[in-house]
Amino acid sequence: MKQFLTTVCTLLGAVTLWAEAESPEPVTLKIEALGSIEGTDKWDWWQARTAFVPGDDPFWITTMSETGKRVSHDFHDVYQSLSRDGGMTWSKPELIRSLSRMKQVDGFEVAPGDLWPTWHAKSGKVLTTGKTFNFAEGKHEKRLREKVSYAVMDPATGACGPIEILVLPGKDHAGRPITACNAGNNQRVDLPNGEILLPVRYVADVKKHNYTSTVARCRFDGETLTYLEHGTELNIPQDRGLYEPSLTEFKGRYFLTLRADHAAYVTSSMDGLKFDPVREWTFDDGKSLGSYNTQQHWVTCAGGLFLVYTRKGANNDHMFRHRAPLFIAQVNPDTLQVMRATERVLIAENHATLGNSGVCRIGDHESWVTCGEGLMRLGKRKGQRNKVFHVKITAQSGK
Repeated sequence: MKQFLTTVCTLLGAVTLWAEAESPEPVTLKIEALGSIEGTDKWDWWQARTAFVPGDDPFWITTMSETGKRVSHDFHDVYQSLSRDGGMTWSKPELIRSLSRMKQVDGFEVAPGDLWPTWHAKSGKVLTTGKTFNFAEGKHEKRLREKVSYAVMDPATGACGPIEILVLPGKDHAGRPITACNAGNNQRVDLPNGEILLPVRYVADVKKHNYTSTVARCRFDGETLTYLEHGTELNIPQDRGLYEPSLTEFKGRYFLTLRADHAAYVTSSMDGLKFDPVREWTFDDGKSLGSYNTQQHWVTCAGGLFLVYTRKGANNDHMFRHRAPLFIAQVNPDTLQVMRATERVLIAENHATLGNSGVCRIGDHESWVTCGEGLMRLGKRKGQRNKVFHVKITAQSGK
């Protein structure tokens, strides 16, 4: 009973704090559709994300996985497309041969996937992080073989190195095995000294398909990504736990959003490693955000913190896991709530899922969101070619 009362008082105190906290000034955003990339009759482009390479002749690189149209996770080779005119037009996708799906001596076929390319300013390289997909006899996915994958592209030559694997410790802080660790679909933070805060997830008990998420601090010297330490191990015992974590830094504080099967979760940290207990995402009226079983990512723009997400309750019950339309809304960093009045549609629903998005930060007042349409086989557009959308977000006002 005492523990129950303590919990109630804690929750009431949190509610009071939220009520007393002032909402930040809304930042007005301009949302502009850029050029798209069309899939093929045989393949969809999935898990598409963009990196911006600054310089005298800046350009943008979008990587995407060649994905079968019949079943989920039928990932094959990785392709890239370039834009040199601010995303208005894109080159014909070309195979990145060093990231091709490969057959190993044990009969498994391994494909790098769920990739997120990002410009690493300290080294002047594009570091792409993600995971490995592992298929027994080329057909049957084995999740317990997943690893944190990465690859390095040199913008000076355009050459991308081979798939590499991040070496991690065998056990977590609690002494449990770190199994099937990966960084698939995870948004990272690069520190001014060149170190990287990379969110990852892993399985601590091979008998349970339940993920624990954490943030790993890594060193990157322009060639090799090296694990240094990791922080708070975040988990819920329900369903598949907490996974696909994405991280951002905003005004000296770090924010982490996490996927769960039934909801979406958020937490924050002062150092990017030690995080507060997670809480479910809500709007600023206290009602559930309604995002579940898919990714959320961050945009920081003109003094505002924003979340990119999908959710139920948007006249979208016909959509698989309510994964369209794709929304953006400002977040109150003090209460960790989404400001409902600021919610806008980034990409409209058109009988295709939009849950697998990515964010490319161009500068303090500009970011892009890249998203490939998914799961054409389930809806009215079955058999059509999918598209990879690029959306430009710029601030119209704000600090």
